[in-house]
Amino acid sequence: MKILIVEDEPELLNSITAYFALTGYVCELAATYNEADEKINLYEYDCIILDITLPGGSGLDLLKQVKSRKAKTGVIIVSAKNSVDDRVKGLQLGADDYLPKPFHFTELNARVTAILRRLKFEGGNNAEVGNITIALDDQKVFVNGDEVTLKKKEYELLLFFISNKNRIISKSSMAEHIWGDNIDRADSFHFLYSQIKNLRKRLNEHGADFNIQAVYGLGYKFIKE
Repeated sequence: MKILIVEDEPELLNSITAYFALTGYVCELAATYNEADEKINLYEYDCIILDITLPGGSGLDLLKQVKSRKAKTGVIIVSAKNSVDDRVKGLQLGADDYLPKPFHFTELNARVTAILRRLKFEGGNNAEVGNITIALDDQKVFVNGDEVTLKKKEYELLLFFISNKNRIISKSSMAEHIWGDNIDRADSFHFLYSQIKNLRKRLNEHGADFNIQAVYGLGYKFIKE
């Protein structure tokens, strides 16, 4: 899962990023309104952690942009402005949650997880498709109850496929979602082909009834075998 962290305090920005990177998220950063605006217009995110007061503009204007697209992107406002008016305005504009500073990272993580479950997986602790089950808390994958051992990127790729099942996903969308900003430095999709090949093999070995189908010239689709 990929999150964008929009925060102008360098120490807090780096601390949040380090914490979520350890929990397995792909993290991208923005310290100003303009940086965040550029990323929001270029990329898609599962969740945005958004400060209200930013150099160059208001986080509430960024929130309006995100929600106007009606994408399944969760937004959590984090702000030192702990007034009722700020909270109400943010929620009225479509924010999914509001967390005043200072906060514990564990609480922020719990709120991000809750939003992603609600938006992507109907609020459950497991993501399921066919005979494939992902235990979201433990980041474990099972097929017919038997655990399938996956590497980190293979797991993230499977989660992305399941949340977009039966949809054609372009190679660039997959690569950008799983690798984030680092994809801009890649000169080919060979690394993606390798991950897809390995994931497909693991699922086939365990008899999964959903798998990855190549759609010539367009990308890939996760469909029932």
